[in-house]
This record gives sequence, C-alpha cells and structure tokens, in this order.
Amino acid sequence: MIAAVLQGPKNIEVKQCEKPVPKANEVLIRLHSIGICGSDVHLYLGDRLLPEPNIIGHEGIGIIEQIGSQVTNLQVGQRVAIEPNVPCGDCRFCNNGKAKICPNKIVVGVNAAGCFSEYFAYDAEYCWPIPSSISDDDAVCIEPLAVVVHALKCTSAKPGASIAIFGLGAIGLLLTQLAIAKGYSVFAKDLVKDKEDFAVRLGAKLLPSEGLADFLYQNEIEAVYDCVGATKATNLILETAPRGSEVILVGLATEPTTFVPIRIAREGISILPSIIYDHPEDFRETIRLIESKTILPSNIISGRYPLEDFQEAIDLAASGKATKIIIDVNQ
Repeated sequence: MIAAVLQGPKNIEVKQCEKPVPKANEVLIRLHSIGICGSDVHLYLGDRLLPEPNIIGHEGIGIIEQIGSQVTNLQVGQRVAIEPNVPCGDCRFCNNGKAKICPNKIVVGVNAAGCFSEYFAYDAEYCWPIPSSISDDDAVCIEPLAVVVHALKCTSAKPGASIAIFGLGAIGLLLTQLAIAKGYSVFAKDLVKDKEDFAVRLGAKLLPSEGLADFLYQNEIEAVYDCVGATKATNLILETAPRGSEVILVGLATEPTTFVPIRIAREGISILPSIIYDHPEDFRETIRLIESKTILPSNIISGRYPLEDFQEAIDLAASGKATKIIIDVNQ
C-alpha cells in the first residue's frame, strides 16, 4: 500500500509500505479521507520529534474491509471514523476518569502507525460507525470537532455568556461554530483576514488589535480560548485575560510561556487545559451534533489533495493560510 512516512523534520516520503493485518480485536479499514491536523504540522516541522520514522495522521474515515476474530460490534462494509487515542485502562489516571492523560495511551500517528495511507488496522472499540445521514466531508471532521466539544465543556461559562477565541484554524473555527450554535456570544481574533472574515460570517464579532485588555474586560468576557499553538499568542492572552476569566489552553505551543503569578491570583484568573476528549461520550455527542445538523463541520474544508501530493498539502497546511486540508485515497 502507499503511505506518507515522516522520516524526520520536513522530510516526508510517500512510499510503498506493508499492508497491515488486523489482530483479533481489530478491523482493517480501507481509508477514503484523512484530515491534516495542526499536530501533524507540528510533527512535520519538528516541534515534536518522533523516535523513529512513522506514518503520521489520525483524522481518518473509511470502509471496513476485514474484521478480527473477536470483533462483534462491527461488520465488513461499514463506514467508520477513527477515534485515535487508546488509553491503557490500567493506570491511576484511567482508573480515576482521566484516561485522556493516560501516559501509556496509544496515539495514532505518533507512537503507532498513522492513517495517511491506503489501509489502516485498528482497535474496533475505537472505530465509530458513521450514520448514512452524515456526508463523508462532515465525517472526516468528526475527530477535530470532538476536540472542540470537549474544549467547550471545560469552561464554567454558560450559554449566553461572552467568550473570546484566539486562533481561527480548524479548531478555532469549529469552536466558533459550536459556541454560537449553543448560544454563546463569540469574539474572535486571527492574523489572517480571510479567517476572521469566515468567523464573522459564522456570527462572531472581531477582537481589536489595540486596547485588548480593556475590551475584554468591558465586554465581560468569561472565557478566553487559546487555539493558536504559539507561545507569543499565549503570552498575549495571559497578559490581557480579564479579571475572573478562564483561559483554556487548546493550542499546542511547545515553548515556555510567562505570566505574573500575583496578577493571576489577585484577579482570580484560571488557567485550564483542554486535551483531546473523553471516551466514549465526546465522540458520541459529536456524531449526534452533526447528525442533527446542529453543526456541519465540513464548511472549514479549504482544499483536497491525493495522497501522492501529500508534500504539497502539508506545506500548505504549515503556511497557516488554509483552514482544513483533506487527503483523499482509494477514490
């Protein structure tokens, strides 16, 4: 089969790899579409180093072609979406409802083979049947939308409150859509004007470039979402977050950031992490939201490429100009 293998920073090779054989608890999926995620870009740029070359990618959908001997909940021919994190189930975090931070979890495209490939074998428990009412374009966005579903749960701000979203890539735009659909008033900011225009069309208002701290306070912003993934932006957010607000870290900045502890303490500012999602409830809710047409995430897709042109596709994703790039295989 053909797959995109990350050999090292900025070194992708699309080449022939061995077709996987499913284990007893696994299914073999003939992939159709895979989204390029911001974390794939971080791996590609070398912000995070893999111990050895690996097929990257984790936002995959496809058709089950073969099932393992122990699989009873899925069938050949079903269309499924991949939930790409499998916790160990035995550590103290898994045993206390914190499986998303399991230190032993299998992460597709990081410490296990990814899905920028023609075929993918995976644990059947973490393959989600896609209802026929959901299009392929919406289905390939299930995983990033699940990240957003979880992120919105992290704030104590209730619908009707005002929130700010910094960074309007795929996650920021999906968060904008979901928050507005749930009744929040959203203020947004990005360095790319086209992305800001997109957010405005969704119903968001724009944050100013000057006087940001006063603006956030005067507009009673209760939660500030960092969806940028760059330390400079995180520093700005921590400097300007208003009294009593929550700063939710969704972006994946890899360099140290700074803040003034006495200000954080005196002004009651909370810094909260949001990482992936809780299994199985967040994926289940995500699929329900799409099926009910509460949110149609495919509108963030800005380009499509065949697997053979993966290098061009990930370079575009790394430029920051695109919102969501999809890789199509077996078409």
